[in-house]
Amino acid sequence: MAVVKRIAGVPAKDMSNGREVVGTTKQVLIGSGEGAPTFAVRLFTLSPGGHTPAHGHPFEHGVIVLRGEGEVLTPEGPRSIGPGTVVYVPPGEHHQFRNAGKEPLEFLCVVPVRVEG
Repeated sequence: MAVVKRIAGVPAKDMSNGREVVGTTKQVLIGSGEGAPTFAVRLFTLSPGGHTPAHGHPFEHGVIVLRGEGEVLTPEGPRSIGPGTVVYVPPGEHHQFRNAGKEPLEFLCVVPVRVEG
């Protein structure tokens, strides 16, 4: 059965710890809770100056930027991102997302369902 809901109704979890993660919230829009067997869609919101941790992991993910301006730090250096930008991060690649603008940076992130949380 199809699941239909509004983003505003999905609880946002504050991921910030003041060091590795700053000004970052995450909403799991689609995942195992909706019966998705293989993928999860998460919405990240980074406040101005906010960033995700610099990290790598054994799974790939795709990112679609919806709003704001920022950069993704890659082994090749920083790359600018903004609305309409699509990012593919291969398994094992070290990366970090940063808000470089004056408004929130919002992006969808698609990952295997086993890491949705």
